[in-house]
Amino acid sequence: MATAVKPDIKLEPSPNPFEVAQQQLDEAAELLELDTAIHHLLRWPLRELHVTLPVRMDDGSTKIFHGFRVQYNDARGPTKGGIRFHPDETIDTVRALAAWMTWKTAVVDIPLGGAKGGVICNPKELSDGELERLSRAYIRQVGRMLGLKKDIPAPDVYTTPQIMAWMADEYAFMKGYNEFGVITGKPLALGGSAGREDATARGGIYCLREAGKILDIQLDGATTAIQGYGNAGSFAHKLGAELVGLKVVAVSDSRGGIYSKDGLNYSDVLAHKQNTGSVIDLPGTEAITNDALLELDVTVSIPAALESVCTVRNAADIPAKIIVELANGPTTPEADKILYKAGTYVIPDFVCNAGGVTVSYFEMVQNAYNYYWTEQLVHERLDEKMTAAFHAVHDVAQVYNVHNRLAAYLVAVNRVAEAVKLRGWVA
Repeated sequence: MATAVKPDIKLEPSPNPFEVAQQQLDEAAELLELDTAIHHLLRWPLRELHVTLPVRMDDGSTKIFHGFRVQYNDARGPTKGGIRFHPDETIDTVRALAAWMTWKTAVVDIPLGGAKGGVICNPKELSDGELERLSRAYIRQVGRMLGLKKDIPAPDVYTTPQIMAWMADEYAFMKGYNEFGVITGKPLALGGSAGREDATARGGIYCLREAGKILDIQLDGATTAIQGYGNAGSFAHKLGAELVGLKVVAVSDSRGGIYSKDGLNYSDVLAHKQNTGSVIDLPGTEAITNDALLELDVTVSIPAALESVCTVRNAADIPAKIIVELANGPTTPEADKILYKAGTYVIPDFVCNAGGVTVSYFEMVQNAYNYYWTEQLVHERLDEKMTAAFHAVHDVAQVYNVHNRLAAYLVAVNRVAEAVKLRGWVA
């Protein structure tokens, strides 16, 4: 193994994710010479709702939870964005994610804006009944903001198709009729889309495939490390091997990671995680921390967990040739500059992980006319969208001689700013 095991040491406080999002926007606005009023408008959410949720627990007690829904910008269409259940959720995290969703829908050129929601809770400590009551309580409070022409939620960290089904049912009860398209990421039996489950990872692998062509890097057999083994990370393992031949040598989750120079078999890792709740201690592997995983000498690094894991303190120690950002906001602005100077090719998050929202959009379209596509057709249309977005960003990066994240902002912000101006929001 190229990097010694070392403890996860936090040498600096995690940056505020919303301040990071604003800083990234500011840099793009300067290059675009954006109108001052438009720039200031795009720095803040158009609206947000804070909610307090009393939930009856299994033991008969009532516990109070707090949640949020942020609608960042709807100039290009109804807002769209996931709902997170996470113990460390904050309003600034939700604001940042809603901003990134705004840029994400714009960069893949789908007619939606950006939103995000979250509840401060630890779903691992809740029973299925408690999760259902919490999910329904959340929709009862934020439902007034939702609708096919207003705001369409989806799953995110620690939320599932089953949770989306409960939410869709609660919304239908509130309205008095079914409107399945108002919640995406649903089970197939309730109007979900084929191909939604692995869409985030699949879109990222399509982008990686294109990067390999541009950089003339052989991906078949390329060593890869994946930080985060939830939906996106686990499917990145599976699809990375199947679609481009990646050799995954390390993976991790919130409890730690594993490494094997000979490569990790997807089926073995998945079965072990399902049986034990974590990837750690898989027989035949070495232990590795989440920090050390990012610093492995691999060709491809895939951060697929939470934000701000690549910062100024570790960016210079990341030797990967390509970083595939399946997580939201894994790299800080200062780290971007270090990686760019080092020649690391970063596929930025709101391009790379846009496969999820793209197929959610496909789900909305299918719900709208009540006719459903085959999985093959979903894959083909996702490939078309992701490939076009990747090359739009790469081409702008070459024209402006900037790193890919800034190029992605230039593409997305320009599209949103044009909509704002055409609608007459800013004179």
